Amino acid sequence: MSPFLQLILTLTIILVVAKTAGYLITLIRLPSVLGELMVGLILGPSLINFLHWPFLDGEVIGESIAHLSEIGVLLLMFVAGLELHLSELIKNSKVSALAGIMGVVIPVGLGVLTGMAFQLELNHAIFLGLTLGATSVSISAQTLMEMNVLRSRVGLGLLGAAVFDDILVILFLSIFLALVGGNGGFMAIVWIFVKMLLFLVGSAAFGYWVLPRIVRRVGRLPISQGVLTLGVVVMFSFGLAAELIGSVAAITGAFLGGLMFARSTEKERLERGMAALAYGFFVPIFFVNIGISVNIRSINLQSVWLFIVIIIVAVIGKFLGSGWGARMAGFQWREAAQLGAGMISRGEVGLILATVGINNGLMDDDLFSYIVGMVLITTLITPLLLRLLFRGGKQVTQENSAG
Repeated sequence: MSPFLQLILTLTIILVVAKTAGYLITLIRLPSVLGELMVGLILGPSLINFLHWPFLDGEVIGESIAHLSEIGVLLLMFVAGLELHLSELIKNSKVSALAGIMGVVIPVGLGVLTGMAFQLELNHAIFLGLTLGATSVSISAQTLMEMNVLRSRVGLGLLGAAVFDDILVILFLSIFLALVGGNGGFMAIVWIFVKMLLFLVGSAAFGYWVLPRIVRRVGRLPISQGVLTLGVVVMFSFGLAAELIGSVAAITGAFLGGLMFARSTEKERLERGMAALAYGFFVPIFFVNIGISVNIRSINLQSVWLFIVIIIVAVIGKFLGSGWGARMAGFQWREAAQLGAGMISRGEVGLILATVGINNGLMDDDLFSYIVGMVLITTLITPLLLRLLFRGGKQVTQENSAG
């Protein structure tokens, strides 16, 4: 079987089982994303390891699936940005800042203390803390969209907090790597700040003054799906700029790109096209790939207590940190708990940080496997906690609250 036929066979399997699992789990009133994550776990090396069946080239196909899944998460965050208004996020900037900052500081601190308590090397303990400070709201955003509460105070605060979280974690990580690598110093740290500022200011300037003009021109051109193509190009461009200029995650750039595009007159037409592209193909691949990327069998349970404590700290640290920040900003207790739960998932961001750690010698194989296991568990429980905490509660929207 040729590599191309292997790829389309693999994609067919993933899409069919993802949509089937997503539908079946909704029958018991759980988010469909949970079914897609679980079926990925079943397909992956933890159980049946289908990418290594005799008629599939696991390494090549796995890499292709991983790349498609990255496009999926970019689309997911771009669509989330499209559904919001910049003014709504600005009104929630206080809760976003407090929840984002506290949701990093507390888990990082607890993670470092946990590593030191289990007598890890100092660098390993610090990097453990950094991985616990990360968050990935792609899972939470999808869950909130399914429940039609993305534009509630909690949804807006959650997405804004994720931006602060991403910037702060990347900043801490960059400073730490610079110091460990011997390339530290005041100017190196200043340069990190400058790059982030350049990206944020440049993105806002382009989104406010340049993008609307481009959208109007493209919207009038007699070309097929011109606005949709422009949306994809903007999404990719913001993602590239986030990584290459701002040194922050590409998903943050994609979210900001969607947020800026939401101001255009072509928003509704673009939203339909991007949603069809995302949920019909790329996003299911992303959710399934998270499960495929994890191998439960690799987790060394000889130090099972460290593994258990890492999971507990990961959950409690985010829940209390971001929840406390939301409460300080004036959220009710239930809203603070909902926002805290939404920040628990580490998703693809946690896996990326773990890979950086192992490649730079900042963790051993056992600690790497524990962090991967933590990423899996926090990603799986987040949709469940959100569904539970939102059940029966009346959501406060931006229109009837000052946030």
